Amino acid sequence: MKKFAYLSVVIGAALWGIIGLFVKELYGQGLTPIQVVAIRVITAAVILLIYILIKNPSLLIIKPLDGKYFIGTGIFSIVFFNWCFFSAIKETSLSVATILLYTGPAFVTVFSRIFFKELLTKRKVIALLMTFLGCAFVIGLVPNHSNSISFPGLLLGVGSGFGYALYSIFGKFALNKYSFLTTITYTFLFASVAIIPASHLWDAVHLLYNTKVWLYGIGLGVFPTVLAFGLYTHGLSHIESSRASIMATIEPVVAALVGLLLFGEVLTIWQLGGILFVLASIILVQKQPKPV
Repeated sequence: MKKFAYLSVVIGAALWGIIGLFVKELYGQGLTPIQVVAIRVITAAVILLIYILIKNPSLLIIKPLDGKYFIGTGIFSIVFFNWCFFSAIKETSLSVATILLYTGPAFVTVFSRIFFKELLTKRKVIALLMTFLGCAFVIGLVPNHSNSISFPGLLLGVGSGFGYALYSIFGKFALNKYSFLTTITYTFLFASVAIIPASHLWDAVHLLYNTKVWLYGIGLGVFPTVLAFGLYTHGLSHIESSRASIMATIEPVVAALVGLLLFGEVLTIWQLGGILFVLASIILVQKQPKPV
């Protein structure tokens, strides 16, 4: 079961890595970043709701007070980290915003120690350092990047990592009471309710006559969202939050490979080295740790 859980996390994170295939096309059709996020969460919510109503409607039954977990996963995590991430890209650059987003595993490791009493091990610390360095190499932040980061950009970037981390924390609390299907369905329902007013999707109604918008919108909702979060959340229900978040850093590696294979981008020796760092950290974090 543990091996399948690790595989679920890795495959889920890998599916996050292909998000650029859909987002790039939707931007090209005239949608704004927040509208794309809205399409992502709304499409996912509708798909999950239909599926769960057909499969087992009883999975939708939750205690009202437990809504706080899904406010955490859907609003504080999904909506907040996406807003911070896109704002950080605008304030700094894609590479800087991405590496700041991947402060997330460090937040998860600290929070998991506080809330779930997960062991802080040498392996986890080493794996964290390896993933951070590996991601920095993969996205090209080092060794050649020398741009300074503004304080608002830094704050937004770290905020995206913080929000990214909250999914693993609130998700773990929810999974103690509910199935992974219930967890991800309510996550996207809460996220949809929160983001619709801010998205101004009604200004883009004319774009819905475009078949491409439907195809890529549904694709965005299915592959890097429903399947990705479903697999990651399923794996999260069986393994430690800190391990899952470190393993999820396979995402920028997949994104880099997509750029190489589909868009003809060239990988440098530093990027290849970064990919090896991330893969090595994933292997390292799966091994049974010893307490520090």
